[in-house]
Amino acid sequence: MKFKGMEMRAGVLRVMGAATLGLALVSCGGGQQVEKFAPVRVLAFGDENSLIVDDKTDVNGKPDGNGYKYTVNFKDPADTTKTRDCSKNPIWVQVLATTYGLVFPQCNPLKVVTNSKILAAANATSGDVKTQVTNFLATDSFASKDLVTVLAGANDILAQYALVKAGTSTEAQATAVLEQAGTDLAMQVNGIAQAGGKVLVATVQDMGLTAFAATEEKNNPGAGYPALLTRLTQAFNTLPAQARGGLRISLINDGHMIGLLLHDEQIQSIAKSLGWIIDAGACAVVLTTPCDTTTPITDTRVTAPPTTVSTWLWADATHMSFGAHAALGSLASQRAQGNPF
Repeated sequence: MKFKGMEMRAGVLRVMGAATLGLALVSCGGGQQVEKFAPVRVLAFGDENSLIVDDKTDVNGKPDGNGYKYTVNFKDPADTTKTRDCSKNPIWVQVLATTYGLVFPQCNPLKVVTNSKILAAANATSGDVKTQVTNFLATDSFASKDLVTVLAGANDILAQYALVKAGTSTEAQATAVLEQAGTDLAMQVNGIAQAGGKVLVATVQDMGLTAFAATEEKNNPGAGYPALLTRLTQAFNTLPAQARGGLRISLINDGHMIGLLLHDEQIQSIAKSLGWIIDAGACAVVLTTPCDTTTPITDTRVTAPPTTVSTWLWADATHMSFGAHAALGSLASQRAQGNPF
């Protein structure tokens, strides 16, 4: 795929890498590791941004380990069979797991032995994470060599935004709901850490910078909807000036237990970089239908399907492209290796 100005791609990726490193350094925790942390499995909780769906079976009637993701899935255009390859265009938890030579069963075409688990679910809210944790603990437990990831809240924000837009809730009411939701998610993270798991928790991406927000502005010029989405995101993540509740200020501030990934600030940094399309999704379909690198798109700025990392920030209206996943995965890997777990 060619994008006008793609000669800037290398520079963009350098900017992204520098931003990622900088954000990793300011995330909570920090400090030097006494012994290098080497997890035996990765446990992923949250919404569809951490989900791989194994939707097919092999010749033995078992899951084939080649699931799809809520991003731009990879298919080789030169392959006449157009077979999906889930190991490419990895989502952020896959990037993190690969750092330690680990894979998830939902994307395990080589059928290697794996103990990692994806507990995340499509359309999950932050409140659903509590159910995910409860279900996990019914048959399993957290241990000191477990690396646990948590990313949720985008669906909470979109739900509250819809209520404010419809006039059935005020922004103040929505803010209070989201502050409490962020606080409740922090309590779940704290509980996992206190039970022995080493946790990486990401703040929610700035929903005011999504393709959805851009469309809302286009359809309702001057209404200020992107700014509203950003404020609601801040309420969930915790805008420092508020200090009334939310995710960040409610976490245990101990880098031996929890690493914080400032994903909202990471998205803001990427959005300011040259060479990214941020006002439209790469896929012309909502991601309830798997999109892939052979899916046609309609955008005069692009002359082929979405095949590069440094063009699309979003896969559809609200979900991250694999470029954004790569950035978050890199941030998570740096934090996991930098925290004194």
